[in-house]
Amino acid sequence: MFDPMYWLFILPALLLGLWAQFRIKVNYATAQQLAAPLSGAAAARHILDSAGLGNVGIEMVPGHLSDHYDPRDKVLRLSEEVYHSRTLAAVGIAAHEAGHALQDAHAYAPLVIRNAAVPIAGFGSNAGILMAVFGAILNMPGLIWAGIIAFSAVVFFQVVNLPVEFNASARAKAVLVDLGIIDRDGLYYVNKVLNAAAMTYVAATLQAIMTLLYLIFRFGGQSRD
Repeated sequence: MFDPMYWLFILPALLLGLWAQFRIKVNYATAQQLAAPLSGAAAARHILDSAGLGNVGIEMVPGHLSDHYDPRDKVLRLSEEVYHSRTLAAVGIAAHEAGHALQDAHAYAPLVIRNAAVPIAGFGSNAGILMAVFGAILNMPGLIWAGIIAFSAVVFFQVVNLPVEFNASARAKAVLVDLGIIDRDGLYYVNKVLNAAAMTYVAATLQAIMTLLYLIFRFGGQSRD
């Protein structure tokens, strides 16, 4: 998008995202220096087994902070650093991903909705803006609004994703203390890491919303001409 107006719309989200990434880097580096009794993989295994989720696997994957839970294969995929490290940063991130497995096991409604929305959101993210732009170029109001509606699915996905991520972090913090993996002092540092990570999802949601507003502002009026 080369329209300066677009960048004006999403600037607040970009700034929030940069701030969140900075906070993650700082807080993760600090928590990575503080020892934990278990590695990230061992902490995740303890959490899953304590919840009766012995069927959920744990795998190591390449990349930095590439950690995620795959609901299709029922497996936690942890980055090498998180998998092996016995630090507060590692157990916090691993516990967050285990929190998603707990959500999945209990059919947590926002997670169910988010997973169902993935295909349409993926389509809207790739095609929505292009449809609106080409609709404007070709003077096809129907195509413009089809693109705007398609991109609305991205906004819906991001909005639904917020409670999923915040709830996974809340579950992680509670279970880490309840199982004695960390104490209240350790929780302070885990909280800072997970809260900073949560802000990246807020920034992504804000960017999606502002992009949708830009599409409506930039092309919606043209479709009525």
